[in-house]
Amino acid sequence: MADAALVLTGSPSLAPLLARGALLSPFKRPAPDAEFPRTRLVLPGLRVDLARLAAYERVCGFPTGDDALPPTYPHVLGFPLAMRLMSGRDFPLPLLGLVHTSITITRHRAMPATGAYELTVAVEGLAPHRRGTEATVVTEVREGGEVVWESRSTYLARHRTRRSAEAPREEAPKPLPAVAEWRLAEDIGRRYAAASGDRNPIHLHPLTARLFGFPRAIAHGMWTVARCLAAHGTPDSCHVRADFRAPVLLPGTVTYAARDGRFELRGREDRIHLTGDVYST
Repeated sequence: MADAALVLTGSPSLAPLLARGALLSPFKRPAPDAEFPRTRLVLPGLRVDLARLAAYERVCGFPTGDDALPPTYPHVLGFPLAMRLMSGRDFPLPLLGLVHTSITITRHRAMPATGAYELTVAVEGLAPHRRGTEATVVTEVREGGEVVWESRSTYLARHRTRRSAEAPREEAPKPLPAVAEWRLAEDIGRRYAAASGDRNPIHLHPLTARLFGFPRAIAHGMWTVARCLAAHGTPDSCHVRADFRAPVLLPGTVTYAARDGRFELRGREDRIHLTGDVYST
């Protein structure tokens, strides 16, 4: 994993990182045995912008005004550091077309919105995937030297492999009972982008989404997780797992379903967009 720490004085700006990653993407040669950045990025003394937090809570459906961070918000705080690593010359996967495939989150205790935190982000490694190469990015949040929140995100770069493109056959679990139907507005992607800073063009407008092969803009995967957790509720100490199955087109209608700690987001003809679970630790 990471060999050396690089201490930052502030959170990187996402727009230049997206541009750099896009420009370098054609020159990347993804492979599971490629070298990857070993530097661990550290951002100490981080304070949460309460206005941006409130905007995030509103667009995701979390209650506003509580002195507590939603379980998914530390991902937003750590994302610029992850992007700095993934947009660099020494990261072997192309940023363009990189797909966020899963995230696991462990929150060890409640996190005050007014607290001071230290962020750490590193690339844990690369692994072969039936459709290409997958990178795992680890984010940790410390308060007073203690890890209070941590996550592992996997990102897939699709490319030809020697492995079969056929997915292993698994017995499909029974659909969870529907809880609510959500009609998603066309501007959800832009509202989430303004609150989170993630302005990937596939989420912002139908025209920019079409450049990447989507018929319309698609919702951020992390918005779908946050919206489900806002509806489900999470204990102060919890573990969350979510797998992104298929993009959610905007505007659109989805069904939120849940039972016994499991949740999912379904679209038309019961197409599964997201599956996950949450439990107390």
